[in-house]
Amino acid sequence: MALAPRLDLRQSQSLVITPQLQQAIKLLQLSSVELAEYVEQELTSNPLLDTDEPNDEGALTESGGNADDRSEEGMSVVDTVDGQTEAPLDVESAVEDNEPSLADEGGMDTANAETWGSGGIDGEAPDLDRAVAEAPDLRTHLLQQLNLSVADATDRFIAGFLIDQLDDSGYLRIDLEEAAQQLGAEKARVERVLVLLQAFDPAGVFARDLKDCLRLQLLDRNRYDPAMELFVQNIELLASRDVKKLREICGVSAEDFQDMIAEVRALNPKPALQFERSHTQAIIPDVIMSTRPNGTWRVELNSDTLPRVLVNRTYVADIGRNTVSKADKEFLAERLQSANWLVKALNQRAETILKVASELVKQQDGFFRHGVTHLRPLILRDVADAIEMHESTVSRVTTNKYMATPRGIFELKYFFTQGLASATGAEAHSAEAVRHRIKTLIDNESVTEVLSDDSIVDILRKGGVEVARRTVAKYRDSLNIPSSVQRRRDKAAGFGLR
Repeated sequence: MALAPRLDLRQSQSLVITPQLQQAIKLLQLSSVELAEYVEQELTSNPLLDTDEPNDEGALTESGGNADDRSEEGMSVVDTVDGQTEAPLDVESAVEDNEPSLADEGGMDTANAETWGSGGIDGEAPDLDRAVAEAPDLRTHLLQQLNLSVADATDRFIAGFLIDQLDDSGYLRIDLEEAAQQLGAEKARVERVLVLLQAFDPAGVFARDLKDCLRLQLLDRNRYDPAMELFVQNIELLASRDVKKLREICGVSAEDFQDMIAEVRALNPKPALQFERSHTQAIIPDVIMSTRPNGTWRVELNSDTLPRVLVNRTYVADIGRNTVSKADKEFLAERLQSANWLVKALNQRAETILKVASELVKQQDGFFRHGVTHLRPLILRDVADAIEMHESTVSRVTTNKYMATPRGIFELKYFFTQGLASATGAEAHSAEAVRHRIKTLIDNESVTEVLSDDSIVDILRKGGVEVARRTVAKYRDSLNIPSSVQRRRDKAAGFGLR
């Protein structure tokens, strides 16, 4: 057979990700601030779009993401464009596992990637050189360390809450008693998590005040000796220039005292300011959760974060009658199609967020009622299956989205925790709940009946929790509880039985 170029006609079917579909996918993962910026750009560039102002008689009632379209229960959003009702946005259910093709088409992240900002809604590739040159914001920097150093799901939940309470200087101003009450956790546990966080970089972050900040930085440098401790505790004398009295308190020579002053002055009283060039955004809840009079939960979108956008049909009709050239008609048709799609995409985004948030509240009801020890093990697949959406859609919806709850403001991703299987085949148990049971068993053991790890395994299995001995040992170590041998010795010594 001779080899020669030729033309063939072939029929084939392929999945095409249109620019509009790429836009809808990216709208899902935008935060409320980023979405507001993008909508503002669209309002500027598209003359057919208008804001939904009260009593605007010249506008069509097709609006994007309006709170007025919600049902009385606040659990759904009505999406209506051109008389057709749209379902919540779940584009991945159509493409299934073709995420690589999505990434190739629009530069999007994969379903399970943790994204802390968008790479541009217009599909442009991010500037990698600029991204490398810029320092991460403080929250991202701390979360990276948290992911590497804390394995316990509940400790990570508490740590994430404390990270969000930091002020611009890196100080933790919230009272620990108040934090424990909001989280429904023991104050001692919150304090223990805080100690872990205070070892993070930059040194001095999570300090309660200036003295605490200096103490943490000196500990990091291994320079917090007794003399330096007295210096920091009485540092107000240095501010008032009463250096003689301060040196007497420290009990050091004049030369050592000058070295101590130089060391303290080299410290950073505001350790978070090195991250100030990063773009920080105020946390605005996308979803608001409240309690109904009958004790059930009400979940609704935050109307302040919903773009109120519509297509001005009166203006479309006016310019349509005066449009003559073919180019003008094509431009008008393209702008009208773009405006209609944006309105529809915003409505779909709103309903998808509300649907996911409502399911999270349903799944984590125990946490909201009783506290962090009742966190339920939850993964993306659980929520996706419950609301009949794809996991990647749930992942995008929960990225950079926050919910205001009676226990505080939390990112939607906070509510996903790992769990342990049930020995009876029933619902899985939260890792934190199992850890709490282990601590309770050990706290209640007597001097003569100290429980070994194997004994704890047997007790938990009888209670319906399937757990390995090494897992019990790991949880016990995370609680800073010694082995049964050491506990037996300590209890014997405490009661004079040796």
